[in-house]
Amino acid sequence: MKKHSLIDSHCHIVFSSFKDDLDEVAARWRAAGVLSLLHACVEPSEISSIKALADRFPELRYSVGVHPLDTKSWEDGKTIDILRNAVIEDSRVVAIGELGLDLYKDKNLEEQINILRPQLALAHEVNLPVIIHCRDAASHMVNLLMELEEQNHSVRGVMHCWGGTEEEMKEFLNLGMYISFSGTVTFPKAKEIHQCALTVPEDRFLIETDCPFLAPVPRRGKRNEPAFVESVALKIAEIRGQSFASVAQSSTANARLLFGLP
Repeated sequence: MKKHSLIDSHCHIVFSSFKDDLDEVAARWRAAGVLSLLHACVEPSEISSIKALADRFPELRYSVGVHPLDTKSWEDGKTIDILRNAVIEDSRVVAIGELGLDLYKDKNLEEQINILRPQLALAHEVNLPVIIHCRDAASHMVNLLMELEEQNHSVRGVMHCWGGTEEEMKEFLNLGMYISFSGTVTFPKAKEIHQCALTVPEDRFLIETDCPFLAPVPRRGKRNEPAFVESVALKIAEIRGQSFASVAQSSTANARLLFGLP
């Protein structure tokens, strides 16, 4: 049976949980039809290691940025230059992020906004999309993106690992964002995510693993890996009443358009 092309639009294979068997992991993602991966960055110290992975796996592209829960790794006047230089030095950097707001695990909103604003400004400056992590902070993020739009500094990008409501999704769609679904869409009790997967426009959704986190059913609780993005596509096909081939084709085309992936 012919494998349909898939893109894992958000993974973290630089993490230590992959250090012993990464070649086997790569063989499995290739066997599953995953022809391209986007590796997200959570803080600057990762960049050289992610770049080495891109040297090792030609199908890999990556982002550079600072995660909202990594505010302590931010150095004013220095970190933004590191990110800018990484973009200039390597054409395989196709996005800024993952950046955003997380008020689920931390409450330091002001600190998070202080590192978010310069990253959004950089994305506008270098004309790259953003990868947005947003947890329990949708209204703050919407307001910030609307403010940028009013200043003609708007950014394009993706709401990664979507976990919000349908109304929140519509707000982000109106701001030009894509919506990316992870293994959480396979969880039986994730009714709001299922509703979002049902109603998201065909040309505005991506699929991802966010591995090594959030392994989809039936591997829940185990280490996640890029090959398992197939389970995400299968579940979305089931929810939308579409063929697997159709979901694979749409999500792949959308990721290629947004990030310029191979």
